[in-house]
Amino acid sequence: MTQRSNALPALAALTTPLLTWNEGAPHATAFDDIYFTRGDGRAETEHVFLGANHLPQRFAEWKAARPFVIGETGFGTGLNILCAWACFEQHAAPNARLHLLSTEKFPLEHEALEQALSAWPSLAAYAQVLCAQWPAAVSGIHRLHLTERVTLDLHFGDTTERLEQLDGQVDAWFLDGFAPSKNPDMWQPALFNAMAARSRPGATFATFTCAGIVKRGLKAAGFSWKKVPGYGRKREMLAGSIETPPEEQRRQATPWFTPPPVAAVKHVAIVGAGLAGSTMAAALARRGIQVTVVEREAPGAGGSGNRQGALYVKLAAETNHQSRVYLAGLLYSQRWLTQQLSTQSLSTSPLWQPCGVVQLASSDKEARRQQRFIEQHPLPSDVVTALNNPALSEATAMPIDAPHGLFYPQAGWVQPKALCEHLLSQPGVTFQQGDVSSLTRTAAGWQLNLDDASTLNVDQVVIASAHLADRFAQTSELPLQSVRGQISELKLPDGVAGPTRVVCAGGYVAPALDGVLTFGASFVPNNATTDVTADDHQRNIDELRQTLPNLVAELEKAGSELTPEHLQGRAAVRAASPDKTPYAGPVPLAEAWQADYARLAKDATRVPETPGEHYPGLWISTAHGSRGLASAPLCAEVIASRMCDEPMPLEAPLVDHLHPGRRIISAIIRSENAQ
Repeated sequence: MTQRSNALPALAALTTPLLTWNEGAPHATAFDDIYFTRGDGRAETEHVFLGANHLPQRFAEWKAARPFVIGETGFGTGLNILCAWACFEQHAAPNARLHLLSTEKFPLEHEALEQALSAWPSLAAYAQVLCAQWPAAVSGIHRLHLTERVTLDLHFGDTTERLEQLDGQVDAWFLDGFAPSKNPDMWQPALFNAMAARSRPGATFATFTCAGIVKRGLKAAGFSWKKVPGYGRKREMLAGSIETPPEEQRRQATPWFTPPPVAAVKHVAIVGAGLAGSTMAAALARRGIQVTVVEREAPGAGGSGNRQGALYVKLAAETNHQSRVYLAGLLYSQRWLTQQLSTQSLSTSPLWQPCGVVQLASSDKEARRQQRFIEQHPLPSDVVTALNNPALSEATAMPIDAPHGLFYPQAGWVQPKALCEHLLSQPGVTFQQGDVSSLTRTAAGWQLNLDDASTLNVDQVVIASAHLADRFAQTSELPLQSVRGQISELKLPDGVAGPTRVVCAGGYVAPALDGVLTFGASFVPNNATTDVTADDHQRNIDELRQTLPNLVAELEKAGSELTPEHLQGRAAVRAASPDKTPYAGPVPLAEAWQADYARLAKDATRVPETPGEHYPGLWISTAHGSRGLASAPLCAEVIASRMCDEPMPLEAPLVDHLHPGRRIISAIIRSENAQ
């Protein structure tokens, strides 16, 4: 049995493999082994992994609402995954879904991946989609939406560690990788134990090898196996299954985070139409679920209503769970937003501009913090890199006084309100204007009671109403803080262009949109007012003078009056949690938690066995603060994945870190009542 730790493997940039090429087929120098056979690699994959797992037949017969899940040890060139995808498209019913997950410790560079897959012209369309979304070589989970019904999670890092951190279950395994004699570190008992722990009852496996260490390891982990005919010159291979996987052990330490039972879901109501609500609606609609979004104002009317918003994060020098969540969210949002561009109307301005983000070190302390981060986590340059002047000024296309900074080349800015409107226009999503006053649990699901005395009955509900999310009886125990933020807007005079990239320090300055410079935003905790004030304009002006003094001088020289009365603006209220991490998950039944786990107040090591009780079919996504563009889309995937019984897009400890019940547990341990 495998017991996963709450400790994550270290965040790291992964090493790409050194390759040699033989007639277009890649060969891994470090392992002295091939990725595939040039002449008949696809046929071998179809025999070994698709045929021995009986995938054509299983795809054709798949009727479950959840996706069929394939797990692979060793992504390599992606040939196995593309073949499985093509097989699914050929045999599965139109409403079936496929979830692929694959581990890889040495991901290929983008160019090498394209070159390797070019050997298979029949898979070119599939390879093009994969290569277009190929992620940076950063440890962690990278979710790719290959089509509306096919998802791929790339788990970058050591295979065994990745599977031990996996929150999800697999129906069929591709036990692949370089041969046991070439890569003995992978083919160990811990790998087979991790596979068993992540298997559904009856899960199958297939592998090209009959090595003794593999047969013994699979049997010891609970798999039954048999030798079957191999492919080509390989006379035999292994295939088998596991009927009774081992019991889950991880929840012994954190029983409160035990996921609620999976329930049927056809119609979901979402309360709130900002970034949290609209991304949630899009995630569920992609899964074929009917969605009704209820909002008292209009899409993006609150904190998501600005003309421009920056997609950026501030990562901790000493990496913690919060920082890992935001980095994963940043990388996911970059891919996800690029996909949104491909579906938006060509008559509108782009929703997303990946112009890059420059994060200035506005003080010596911040410069030292950035330096520590880069030294401890030397991530790939296409994720983040340190820049000093004059490179900072060159990157921003204007003089920068700060000597140091970080550059996120694939980050940028979004039109949040337009994005919300775009997401809510997707098929399967209905927008309904109204103010939800209360929620009532019914025999069939939930009833939303609106202020106009009308009601809406649905299977499940997601609360995504920012700082108003705790107004319901079911969520009143979750602590939320209101944070007022005001942005300022200035029409640029002729001859002044402004920065070409988003520039961040205390606030942010975005590249001009339609000749208007947007900067801010003010940060006023415990304030829920939305009037535009001269004081907040002045705060933004002062921050702009400190961040980009040369731009201010250029503006004033061109005749701009940088005073509050000459600025336009907008104020809104954001929500934050006490630990500044979003809430994304099922809503805990607070009274039950406080009773079931009361003894933690006297001794936090005395963990009861009682699983956490949740309101059936009630979820929450809120407290995204000023980083909602980096957190809301991924949090929507977290909730939708749990709701639909899919593998999670984050490692298990990070999913737990987002759970709203964490604040109830911490309050009990501190012997306080959650407020």
